[in-house]
Amino acid sequence: MPESVSVRCPACRREHVYTAAAYPCACGTPAAPRLDRVAAPVVAGHRSWADDWIGAACAVCGRLNHWPRPELGCPCGTVLRIPVLETDPSADPTEASTAHAEPRAEPRAARPESPDATPPRRAFQPHAVRTARDAVTATALYLRWLGYGDIRRADQRPVNGIGLAARGLLAQVDPTVRPAAPRDVECLWLTAMTESADCVYFSLAGYSDAARACADSLGVPLFVLDLAGVPQPVNDPADALNADGAPEPGRRARRG
Repeated sequence: MPESVSVRCPACRREHVYTAAAYPCACGTPAAPRLDRVAAPVVAGHRSWADDWIGAACAVCGRLNHWPRPELGCPCGTVLRIPVLETDPSADPTEASTAHAEPRAEPRAARPESPDATPPRRAFQPHAVRTARDAVTATALYLRWLGYGDIRRADQRPVNGIGLAARGLLAQVDPTVRPAAPRDVECLWLTAMTESADCVYFSLAGYSDAARACADSLGVPLFVLDLAGVPQPVNDPADALNADGAPEPGRRARRG
């Protein structure tokens, strides 16, 4: 069960009760960051990607997840960062200990005793989209659900939106109200090619007809994020990715 702590705003001295938000781990267990009941909240000033995310290990499977840092908005306008007992975010989530955990459901891999059988994937648990940050969070959750690991901000910032990277994948999240154009798709595809990675595009406003045609010719999966935080595939490569999940390590996804 998520923890709750009493928080006093240092600006206006109002008292609040903050309850940690729970996010679904890849194993299907709701996981919430552990709150530090001793440390005082900190006023959020200068923001950076590194400060906005924390490492939190799942208590069931041991997987290290990366979740948005807990924050509380006071009515006086002050944004407070809630102290947490954080796991080292630089650790590899696939190396977390799972010695005492039950085997978690993988998105795609078949069981050895039945090579042709694909186990059912757990239902995706979305994150509602109200802000650009929510769109990034929803996309990261979806990529983890597909089976991608080591999700982080991409080294190269795209012209529009926010870039995410995972093992073998480059993703672009476009939270603007402008439908994505062919140039957006082409730039993502070219950047992914230079990194020998697959790519996928997520947009809140959808795509122009020319952008869809461009993506189809390049084999780029296109998804539209609805306000519930559920990515909806809009072309055949996206349908295939949604059905098959992340490709096996060392292999790239099917093109076109």
